[in-house]
Amino acid sequence: MGRGVFNRLVIVLAFLALVAAVSGGVWRYGYVQALTQLARQGAVDLALASDRLTGQLQRYRELSVLTADRGEVTQAIRGQNAASVKALLLDIADKTAALDVMLVDRTGRVVQAARSDAGADLSQTVYVRRAMQGALGWAHGLSRPLAARAYYYAAPVFDGQSKVIGAVVVAANIAGIEWDWVGGNPAVFFTDQAGEVFISNRSELVFWRRPAGQAGLVPPVGQAPDFDSYFQGRFEVWQLGWGPYLPQNALHITRELPVIGFTGEVLMDVRPARRLARLQASAVAALFLAFGALLFLATERRRTLAEANAQLEARVAARTAELEDTNTQLRAQAKEREQAQTALARAQSDLVQAGKLSALGQMSAGISHELNQPLMAIRSFAENGAQFMERGKPERAGENLIRISDLARRMGRIIKNLRAFAKQESEPLSRVDLVAVLDSALELMQPGMDQAGVVLNYARSDHPIWVRGGEVRLSQVFINLISNAVDAMDQSVEKSIEISIKEGDLLVVSICDTGPGIDMPDKVFDPFYTTKEVGASEGMGLGLSISYGIVQSFGGEIRGANTPSGAMFTVQLERWDEGNNT
Repeated sequence: MGRGVFNRLVIVLAFLALVAAVSGGVWRYGYVQALTQLARQGAVDLALASDRLTGQLQRYRELSVLTADRGEVTQAIRGQNAASVKALLLDIADKTAALDVMLVDRTGRVVQAARSDAGADLSQTVYVRRAMQGALGWAHGLSRPLAARAYYYAAPVFDGQSKVIGAVVVAANIAGIEWDWVGGNPAVFFTDQAGEVFISNRSELVFWRRPAGQAGLVPPVGQAPDFDSYFQGRFEVWQLGWGPYLPQNALHITRELPVIGFTGEVLMDVRPARRLARLQASAVAALFLAFGALLFLATERRRTLAEANAQLEARVAARTAELEDTNTQLRAQAKEREQAQTALARAQSDLVQAGKLSALGQMSAGISHELNQPLMAIRSFAENGAQFMERGKPERAGENLIRISDLARRMGRIIKNLRAFAKQESEPLSRVDLVAVLDSALELMQPGMDQAGVVLNYARSDHPIWVRGGEVRLSQVFINLISNAVDAMDQSVEKSIEISIKEGDLLVVSICDTGPGIDMPDKVFDPFYTTKEVGASEGMGLGLSISYGIVQSFGGEIRGANTPSGAMFTVQLERWDEGNNT
């Protein structure tokens, strides 16, 4: 390996390392920015879930306070009408979906309850002790008689002298509160002061405990799912392996809820953020690599020319020194120089010819795409003509030959228009009958539609509709749209194309199909964008791009969108104005 080759290799490797570093920086910056947006969305989702939970629990808080003010409750605590109070508590529990409603006396003993048995001792519970002090008590835990998660509210009951004589305890059914939002996105859970998950829209998280000094949740004994976490900037990202209903990598966001004694937490899937960061980094890397490739090619070309020039100068110097020796050597050197000039001129001519061939190669893709449909029609008419001749119907064969001749002339006009389009030139616009253009396009496409089993629904106008444009180019636009619709419905059960014309100040032609729709409507008119299989005869992705340029040259617009039944393309054209036809 020469020193020059080694130096160039070092430069290329250094450039690739620089591109990798810049792309990594762009990825990190884009990832952090995407996480910022994701964090905002997660904070909003967590706030909505927290407000929803707080509001649902608030109902039971108000229920306990209102029930404590009832006269029947005071009488029951004093030992009066106990049976009627039990019926009242059961009625309240049934109508409010409460897990239980209990009446507790001053000692903390359950006097009556809607669903549990009387006599239980609640004097050591936090919520009852607080209620006996004259304040509203609240706590959460497992309802022992019913073995269910519950959130308790205890409202004090006062006598006529404002002394606490007991409390009304309302147990809210946490499972019932979770029912409406189980399985929703994103994953939300609420932990108590001990770090245990008590409420969640993912059942697999319930009762998982967060131990001290560890950032993640720890499952019950016997389960050990994968867990790890890291910080990306100021954001904490959890790496999980907890099943299909939780994200593999999630942004962790928390919110304190002192009103109900919980900490709200949410896990936001970071896959969209990573995807966006990768796209940004890939775009930057592609831009740098393209620029580097162009710079490398330019440098290599300049180096090659410099080496050739240096060699030429060395030869000229050698020949000049020899010319000073003898006249014979002068003639020989002059002859060699003439040969070198002839070779240089031939090389320059070859370079020009190569440039022409390259341009023709670039044009051939567009020409082959534009002439495919007429060529198919010519083949069909030729085959039909041969069959008519075999059947002794020369007049029908003659009609097919006339159509082939028309199509050949039409192909000539298409080539002329494609050449003008490639040079960003256009023929003068003229008055064109839109109905006749659609008839011509449908005539070319009818054999293909029949072969594919496509049903055409076309409300043809019974009068000419004059628009501003070019007949051949406008026909090519509709051929492209109809051909794409037929190809898109290849796997569809129902195959139909609906064409309609909406008249007004601007004419709008709509072409709807029953295919799968458009994956990316905003990119469908980009050059070389295609959803067809690699190797297909029509998979170059130039048809819609060329159609877009043709319609714009007419002063119109073309759009693509999805409908409930498939895809819809609309072509908006200007009416022909006799007073302003420039």
